[in-house]
Amino acid sequence: MSRTFYSLRYFNYRLWFIGALVANVGTWMQRVAQDWLVLAILPDGSGFAVGIVTGLQFLPMLLLSPYAGLLADRLDRRKLLIATQGSMGVLAAALGALVLLDAAELWHVYIFAFLLGVVAAVDSPVRQTFVAEMVPAGDLPNAVGLNSTSFNAARLIGPGVAGLLIAAVGPGWIFIINAVSFGATIFSLTLMRTRELHEMPHTARGKGQVREGIAYVRRRSDILIILVVVGVVGAFGLNFQLTSAVMAADAFGKGAGEYGVLGSILAIGSLTGALLAARRKHPRVRLVVGAALAFGVAMGVQAVMPTYELYAVMCIPVGLFSLTMMTAANTTVQMSTEPAMRGRVMSLYMMVFLGTTPLGAPIVGWIAEAWGPRWSVGVGAIASVLVAVVAAVWAKRSWHVRVHYSLLHRPHFVLDGPTERHAREAVRMERENAKATLAAQEARQGSETA
Repeated sequence: MSRTFYSLRYFNYRLWFIGALVANVGTWMQRVAQDWLVLAILPDGSGFAVGIVTGLQFLPMLLLSPYAGLLADRLDRRKLLIATQGSMGVLAAALGALVLLDAAELWHVYIFAFLLGVVAAVDSPVRQTFVAEMVPAGDLPNAVGLNSTSFNAARLIGPGVAGLLIAAVGPGWIFIINAVSFGATIFSLTLMRTRELHEMPHTARGKGQVREGIAYVRRRSDILIILVVVGVVGAFGLNFQLTSAVMAADAFGKGAGEYGVLGSILAIGSLTGALLAARRKHPRVRLVVGAALAFGVAMGVQAVMPTYELYAVMCIPVGLFSLTMMTAANTTVQMSTEPAMRGRVMSLYMMVFLGTTPLGAPIVGWIAEAWGPRWSVGVGAIASVLVAVVAAVWAKRSWHVRVHYSLLHRPHFVLDGPTERHAREAVRMERENAKATLAAQEARQGSETA
């Protein structure tokens, strides 16, 4: 099996991958249906209302993530996932029923978005850490990359299908389909061979464990810089649901079908980035910062595209660089964190990555209404470029990173930072220990000969 799909050789991960793919398709379909319901169907809907819905859906990340991470460190992760996936299915079915009965109002969508956010806040750190139980530690980068592949393959399929179904039968049935799709994940979790899980240590109940996780992150400047970059980009640059909706409807005068197509085209780039991430063994902070910079530049070009077709084409590099940043950040944080602390650290990561959306989405929605839809894309580009440049300058000065250029033979950059210096020091110590051992052996042989 090729390196890209190596983790699929494990039975449990294979089940998870298939179940998650089905559920992710349903989730992407619901996201499109929910945004279109608010933007184009409900009487009080608008771009600003879409921003409010997105914000309410992710607000619980800010409030609950540290405690959700502690649950991920304490409880059986597989059983907890069954509970959260089932709860999401119930919420989707209930909202779908309201829409089909023509009883849905904007405040209903607000309430269901918030409740879904509460469940998602618990689900996210468990989902992230459970991956490490299905594969050996050395295959974790590949498994995380394949998780992103599943998510973005679903993004490639879901929005386009949702756009067609909205036009054909309306958004209500999309919510019902999504409710049913969660059964695939639950079914895959119940079929797993528990004896083959690489269960990580669980944290015993005690006082101050949330503060302990926060203190751990504060001591890690590498994790902090990742949190800052993904937080800013997540708040202002990754509001694709909102920006694609307002660009399709307001800038180009398109309908639900064309809006759904934008999500599918974006997924082409994201899927490519996920497949590349699955082949990457050791992602680092530099890749997170570099991908954020490239994402900002690509998004800036996208903001000024004069036609719907050119805007859609630019979705590909935007999706590629955004996924590269997200996957590199996720894997770097997981692989560099102690297993007993991983749930709490990943919950803080998810809190910053997803929880900043409640702050950014209404602002982006307001910008779309006040300054026009193109500025809703442009503000994400500006914010992403600025945070990447600031992070790079800070890392260079604080970590004493040196950049070497070579124009001979094969032109390339060589970055000499703390990771490289630590690796050289480890090699030097290993060589010195080997020399000392060899010298001791020669001394013993000499004394025995004498």
